[in-house]
Amino acid sequence: MSRQIALISEHASPLGLLGGVDCGGQNLYVGQVAKALAELGYDVDVFTRRDSETLPETVEWVAGVRIVHVPAGPPTFMRKEDLAPYMDAFTEYVVRFCRCQRRPYDLIHANFWMSGLVAANVKRTLGIPFVITFHALGRVRRQHQRQADEFPETRFEVEDRVVAEADHIVAEAPQDEEDLIGLYHADPAKITIVPCGFDPTEMWPVSKALARISLGFQTDRRILLYVGRLVPRKGVETVIRGFALAHRDHQISAQLLIVGGESEQPDPTVTPEIGRLQNIAREEAVIEQVTFVGRRGRDLLKYYYSAADIFVTTPWYEPFGITPVEAMACGTPVIGSNVGGIKFTVRDNQTGFIVPPQDPKALAEKMAHFYRHPKLLNIFGRQDIQRVNDHFTWTKVANALALLYENILQDGSPHHAQEPDQLSLVDRVFNDAIEVLKQSRHRLRTAILEAAQILAASFERGGKALIFGEGEFSSQAEEFVHCFITRVPSKRRGLPAICLHTAGGGDQGAEAMLVRYIETLAQPGDVLIGIGREGGCQTSPHVFNAAQAAGLRTVAIVNGQTSALRSTADVVLTLPSSERQAIEALHVILTHVLYELVDQRLGLPHRPTMTEAESSLHALATGQHASYEESRVSR
Repeated sequence: MSRQIALISEHASPLGLLGGVDCGGQNLYVGQVAKALAELGYDVDVFTRRDSETLPETVEWVAGVRIVHVPAGPPTFMRKEDLAPYMDAFTEYVVRFCRCQRRPYDLIHANFWMSGLVAANVKRTLGIPFVITFHALGRVRRQHQRQADEFPETRFEVEDRVVAEADHIVAEAPQDEEDLIGLYHADPAKITIVPCGFDPTEMWPVSKALARISLGFQTDRRILLYVGRLVPRKGVETVIRGFALAHRDHQISAQLLIVGGESEQPDPTVTPEIGRLQNIAREEAVIEQVTFVGRRGRDLLKYYYSAADIFVTTPWYEPFGITPVEAMACGTPVIGSNVGGIKFTVRDNQTGFIVPPQDPKALAEKMAHFYRHPKLLNIFGRQDIQRVNDHFTWTKVANALALLYENILQDGSPHHAQEPDQLSLVDRVFNDAIEVLKQSRHRLRTAILEAAQILAASFERGGKALIFGEGEFSSQAEEFVHCFITRVPSKRRGLPAICLHTAGGGDQGAEAMLVRYIETLAQPGDVLIGIGREGGCQTSPHVFNAAQAAGLRTVAIVNGQTSALRSTADVVLTLPSSERQAIEALHVILTHVLYELVDQRLGLPHRPTMTEAESSLHALATGQHASYEESRVSR
């Protein structure tokens, strides 16, 4: 039976429009985590405050995720600074809702300090364990905002209590962990760092020219970009002043786009911070070069990220910061403040530059450095894409959270006493397979292309593939043949491939049987493919010598050393593992990649591109999603 998880996010609903004063990273985090957990098999309910009379009590959002709108306070927008008095009503509703469910919640994941208060009270009443992601800490906020911080003083007392009573705390970055330990005396053993992420099916590199044309910008214009909430602590004032210095002191002619606000059209009446920032741009004499875009839907953000040369984010403090990760996912280097999560996600001098917060001069120098050395933009952009796909996808976030949830639940459940070892076994098997795929991607790319060219050339001349699998690898040979014969459009004949069975012949008998097959069935120009382990009788040089004597080209797919076959087979694909599960996974990938490459070479209908064939191997090796439509467009 699947786990039942309750996410509490009192002010930040997944249904909220991003870019507003109280709609930002937490809204995105809660929604993406909920969806990713559901994809792992969890049933997820998200409890958030009902802030409109038109909202129903519950909404079936996506498969496995339900949004529960909690009546706590008037059903209208309220600043999060004013919500604390309504948390008792929020708690009472959640308790009643829990008691009415046929299945109890296994665990609560609270988001923000007020949700943590609710979770702590629910735990006292119903005994449901909870974890918390604070997203921002009151004492850190007070250090930076001082009198501008309008949260009640009770926040600090509540946070102390939640830190003490939570079953576990999720820190979003190393700085977050340090603050929890140093400012709240949190038990380090109760803290796990799980970063935020991005969705590769939502954010990917778009051709810069295409992105700019789509948005109506000149293709040869230098463009810098800020995306996010428009509030003073986000440091957009620093961005504008730094941009002005780059223009004035370094002769950098460019355009600065500022995306965010409470409305589609930039309106200082609706978003007062826009008016303040416009005055700063006038004061700095760059009002003509600064464009306030307004709020934009998430479907358009990849075009803005991709259109920009540089993404700039200079908040006073930032627990994590999702927009820099999204910009990196689109291949755009980042200049960011040396604070919080930004100094964790952005590698200084590798994926971007880190500058002190509230330092326009340092920011201007880094802007100018990028434009003086434009090759860095391409180099850093490629490294950006690699880093975020390796470390910061929502799938990786959800997997880490799921492991944390299970560890917490196992601690209190004798029924799951054996699960840590079982989960460790599952992780080991998958990790071994992934490691083999990573190594194979680097070692075998050229050999795979050579094998595909040999096969395609044979098929073009009317030849066929003769395929055998040694012993336990006979099923891989059958899969190879099945793929080449059946994985075709319905109106086209399959590719000619024959599986050579040697069962019952013994080692010497199997070798003799293979030679007899070659003598009987093969024609010059055919291809022999042998799948097995190096040193086995069937994959011995004798079999491949017989094939070459009959005019066949030969391909060997083996695991182990290849000294004997290297001088005999035309192409040798040596798999870097002896683990059965990893080898089987790699055989499947190799079969389908070879088919796609042959299909492309032959110019058959509905063929994939070379990039798609290579990306299928790359995707499995890196854990990335490989089917998004514009990932193959060059920047």
